[in-house]
Amino acid sequence: MTDLRRLPNLVALRAFEAAARHQNFSRAADETHVTHGAVSYQVRALEQDLGVALFTRHGKRLTITPQGARFAQVVRHALQDIAAGTQALREETQQKRLTVSAIPSFAARWLAPRLGKFIDQNPDTELVLQSSGQLHDLVRDGIDVGIRFGKGQYPGLAVDRLMGDSYYPVACPGFNRGRLPSTPQQLKPAQLLRSDEPWLPWFQAAGLKLAEPSGGVRFQDLSLLIRSAVDGDGIALVRHVVATQEMASGELVRLFDVAVKSPWDYYLACPPDALHKPQVQAFRNWLLEEIAIFKAQAGAGVA
Repeated sequence: MTDLRRLPNLVALRAFEAAARHQNFSRAADETHVTHGAVSYQVRALEQDLGVALFTRHGKRLTITPQGARFAQVVRHALQDIAAGTQALREETQQKRLTVSAIPSFAARWLAPRLGKFIDQNPDTELVLQSSGQLHDLVRDGIDVGIRFGKGQYPGLAVDRLMGDSYYPVACPGFNRGRLPSTPQQLKPAQLLRSDEPWLPWFQAAGLKLAEPSGGVRFQDLSLLIRSAVDGDGIALVRHVVATQEMASGELVRLFDVAVKSPWDYYLACPPDALHKPQVQAFRNWLLEEIAIFKAQAGAGVA
């Protein structure tokens, strides 16, 4: 068996192979991102180590020797094997990585608390969760799975409808010293917290002739809206899917029986090529199972 401890310096071998291929130290230096002098020094050190001339030098002109040409071929094959093995290992590692992009409210309040179950079932997968309100180009940005809230029109992507959602007002039990409104008619506009989700469709469903609230703070992040309601700042119109934690814990209570179905639904979208990845298939199957469990628990509001 060959003693690997007697291998020449690998940096010198890399410099020699490039110089042999280009027949030029300057081009080899450009390829290996070092100076001309560094390549020359590495080649001379290799020649001294081997006890043989690898190049003949005539001023600035460089000619590889027969021994050098034979050795260059051996080194080139070895380096190509190393490069191929490295690429295969990188691809194997990347295959175990799963990048998921989801809207912030869903990512933080519904998906993230459940991801531990997926990791337990797929311990070799590294899941990268990106939370963003921007509609990413999944292919361009290298994202395997996108979870979107919309109409389901995502050209060029493989799309699964996950579930719908519904809106209704909530408040913390101690809001207004515990004197919560018992009918929609008792709502006061000044008590209503605002977000990007309009109140008007719910007003109409409840038979109220109220205008859309204006003024004050408008929350673009539903997590902040829910936090404000939990703190007793007012009454919030929330989506059922993203408020389940606070409803289950009793931090928020639902007001009235009137709910409005959202015109948008949750969708899973994937670039077609990503669907062939084992980790994407595993995540899709797991997510659909979790959605089915949640639907069974939540009832018609998310059908």
